[in-house]
Amino acid sequence: MTIDPDKPLSQSPFIIEDFIDVSVNGSPFFTQLEAWGQNANYITPSDGKGKTFLYSCNLEQEVWDDPKPYVIYGVLYIDSCTVVLPAGTKIYVHGGIVRDSNVLYNDGIILFLKDGHLDARGTPNNPVIIQGDRLEKEFQDVKSQWVGMYFWYESRNNLMEHTIIKNSIIGIRVDSLAAVSMKGCQIYNTGGPAIVSRFADIYAENCLFYDNSNYGLQLTYGGNYEFNYCTVGSYEGQNEAVIFTDYFTTDPLDITAYRFKDLKARFTNCIFGGNDKDEVGIGNLSKGQNGFDYKFVNCAVKVKDLLKPNLYPDFFDFCTDCISLNDGDKLFLNYQKGDYRLDTMSVALGKALPLQKIQTDLLGKQRKSSPDLGCFEF
Repeated sequence: MTIDPDKPLSQSPFIIEDFIDVSVNGSPFFTQLEAWGQNANYITPSDGKGKTFLYSCNLEQEVWDDPKPYVIYGVLYIDSCTVVLPAGTKIYVHGGIVRDSNVLYNDGIILFLKDGHLDARGTPNNPVIIQGDRLEKEFQDVKSQWVGMYFWYESRNNLMEHTIIKNSIIGIRVDSLAAVSMKGCQIYNTGGPAIVSRFADIYAENCLFYDNSNYGLQLTYGGNYEFNYCTVGSYEGQNEAVIFTDYFTTDPLDITAYRFKDLKARFTNCIFGGNDKDEVGIGNLSKGQNGFDYKFVNCAVKVKDLLKPNLYPDFFDFCTDCISLNDGDKLFLNYQKGDYRLDTMSVALGKALPLQKIQTDLLGKQRKSSPDLGCFEF
């Protein structure tokens, strides 16, 4: 294979691959062909697509500051290392279906183990971008091109500032006792939730989650969560913009398979919008066995069936100074085109509770003395 790395991506993408099916003495097998098509920093396993490999730096920092993009091929495990992504870093993850004997599975994962940490330091004008490696126009809105970002058991001290994650199956998954802090981040165009969490710690401010083909925020099996000035747009599918539960089960039909953990969740100055009757979901199955502590403050929420007598009719006792959204309420400029800035007639204007520690919005714009809900100040 001969490749000209200066050709446009439409003719020569970052990674070019194919298979040759071979039959030797009646026994079939296939050979995988791989080639690098563009000049970039390739971080790859030695034995091909779909394989796991470890990235480590002996508990030091590794700064990915090359102006060329970084291309991840396979399943990258990061451990004993803090990966630092300066403003403007671009990471492209090669995904797709892997055929291994008779098994098919999705490829393209960045996974942080217990001693692996992420320090992404984008800016409003120069964000860190993590996405699939197909940059052609026809792939711009294709979901599930790669699996997503995983913060595994006890991976803590992870920070993402002004980081964009898109075109994956999930945005980030934060597992048991892991912790992630997010400021000014965007996760969109995913085939599943923007965030999947299980008994983890997550802090988020001025973040935007939208065009996620499932829940926006799926916060399960307890944990500690704080979301300030965040916007979650759930305008496709039948799942809520946010759901939080105190349980996890491996078999919904077996009551002994349920496990419970304490949950503490705080949502302040957030917008949870969407097409369904309910954009907030609650699952408290422990019924007093565990702590289940949630509160919404100055949020715009859409709820209906959630208020039924057999569910959570007292929901607004835990939703202080909230706006109950109705169909037809003005919120965003044009959510169909991914524009979640506030409309001139938005019901979210001037309805936020001023927070001293947060003085700007996602774009770095100064918050007013009577600020607006969500990640964008009008």
